[in-house]
Amino acid sequence: MNIKNLLTAVVIGVSSLTIAAATADAADRKVVVAYQTDALPSSVAITNGDFAKETGYEIDFRKFNSGAEIFAAIASGDVQIGYVGSSPFAAAASRGLEVKAFYLSSISGIDEALVVRNDAGIESLDDLRGKKLAAAPVSTDHYQLLALIKSLGLSERDVQVFAIPQPEIVASYNRGDIDGGFVWDPALTELKKNGKVLVTSKDVADKGAPTFSAWVATSQFAADNPKFLKSFASVITKNYASFAADKAAWGPASDNAKSLAKLLGGTAEQQAAALKNLTLLTPEVQASDAWLGGGEKSGAAKILKNTATFLKEQGKVSEVLPNYGNFVTADALNSATN
Repeated sequence: MNIKNLLTAVVIGVSSLTIAAATADAADRKVVVAYQTDALPSSVAITNGDFAKETGYEIDFRKFNSGAEIFAAIASGDVQIGYVGSSPFAAAASRGLEVKAFYLSSISGIDEALVVRNDAGIESLDDLRGKKLAAAPVSTDHYQLLALIKSLGLSERDVQVFAIPQPEIVASYNRGDIDGGFVWDPALTELKKNGKVLVTSKDVADKGAPTFSAWVATSQFAADNPKFLKSFASVITKNYASFAADKAAWGPASDNAKSLAKLLGGTAEQQAAALKNLTLLTPEVQASDAWLGGGEKSGAAKILKNTATFLKEQGKVSEVLPNYGNFVTADALNSATN
């Protein structure tokens, strides 16, 4: 082989390696993200592509009906990032699933509530004995409903609790098969059409059973993709800041509300109303020891452990871990705010 042919072969070889490396890198920049039907300011970034633009990843967003379904998908390897509630989170962590919460979407507020039918004969919490109530399986609502019943000195023998998906709750409620449901939107809005809010998630939290919803990543993905989590968190923060600063931009006639309705269902008016019910935390507060930054002593880790303890008492999980500090991290928030 003469020198010209040798050089040509070398160039072709290097080019092939470069292309192969670029192809492999592109393949690595793919991630499956699971979300639910909750109205969140950050969900607009799913519709307008901001998450993909900011992170530089090809993101496959998939909608699920509950956190329990999302954790099943994470366990199977189909999903790497998911939006979940603290109760299914505590259950999954207790069963050994390695995930980390890196952003708290909201904490106990009025966006989740127990709604009872107008004709169910329920005027106060004292009227729940003998009634039929429902919540999504292993959801924060299910956990809070059970905790509420326990706080009243009642058991599931006194109040029938059905663990069924939200679409089935709405259908059963409208047929009159159940007396009420502990739900989030869009089911919350549907149930209130023929009922009233008896107690909110915040009310139950004040009774000693606080909850949160969060974005979680598999521990392996978090370790391998810290820049992605930082960028993903920054997009959430940008939308939350906009929501806090410019209410008109998120009102019923806004493009943001229309985008949420297109993605999640319902009307723009319903989505705008649902956003007002959220209790949000700033990145600085989230990153503090009070929530994600304190390891074992962080607020989120304590909620997970307390929830797991309750779930074990209810026979929903078999083990409570010594601590849940390994399941929360403020790294993405610290990076985004520094």
